[in-house]
Amino acid sequence: MAVFRVERFSPLPAAEAWRRVTDWERHAARVPLTRISVPTGLPTRVGTVFVARTGLGPLAFDDPMEVVRWTPPAGGRAGVCRLEKRGSVVLGRASIDVLPTDTGSHVVWVEELRVRLVPGWGDPLLASSGRRLFGGVLDSLLSAPSSP
Repeated sequence: MAVFRVERFSPLPAAEAWRRVTDWERHAARVPLTRISVPTGLPTRVGTVFVARTGLGPLAFDDPMEVVRWTPPAGGRAGVCRLEKRGSVVLGRASIDVLPTDTGSHVVWVEELRVRLVPGWGDPLLASSGRRLFGGVLDSLLSAPSSP
């Protein structure tokens, strides 16, 4: 299983950082060849399912994820989101924590994933690629101008 961790500090308050990093549809604009749908509808809560469809034509696959824990930050407490990946190609889990700091927020994203047909010796490459990809996603989400 490939495991990677990405951390970012932001001047955004924890509630705004949380809103941005858990706006699933905004992720698609930052991940190449990917679109995201939320078939269970919004707002996000435990049980919400969203699907990242990645690829082109017959080479595309769905990466469905279910929210299994949803605790937004409030009253100085960290926000915690846990996701289970339940696809036919990508399996595993993700954790997004948003902690308030004196100067804004600290976002920690951890992924544990397995990609079917990728042997275990490929895990370091998956982890390295994931760190780069999701680091860029977080950088973009946390620095983008606020949307209404």
